Amino acid sequence: MKKGLKIFLFVIAFAFTALSYQPVKAQCAICAANVASNVKDGSKTADGLNHGIMYLLGAPYIAAVALGIIWYKKYRRKNVDLNMRSEKLNLN
Repeated sequence: MKKGLKIFLFVIAFAFTALSYQPVKAQCAICAANVASNVKDGSKTADGLNHGIMYLLGAPYIAAVALGIIWYKKYRRKNVDLNMRSEKLNLN
């Protein structure tokens, strides 16, 4: 695949991901019960707890991407000599 096409597909995928954002309530049952009691009192604890859980959810993905980039940069081949013959091939 050509480099320009890869970049285009990446930009399109990123745009769809960014545009499909939906708020998520990422809480276990115990956390939800504690936060519900705090919300009745007018506390903003629920927002902070939701944001913290989402950061913790994203951390493994960020680590995997970082390792993938390091692996790609370290092990990709540069200046590979293919040693191909200059004569034409007869495939008949």
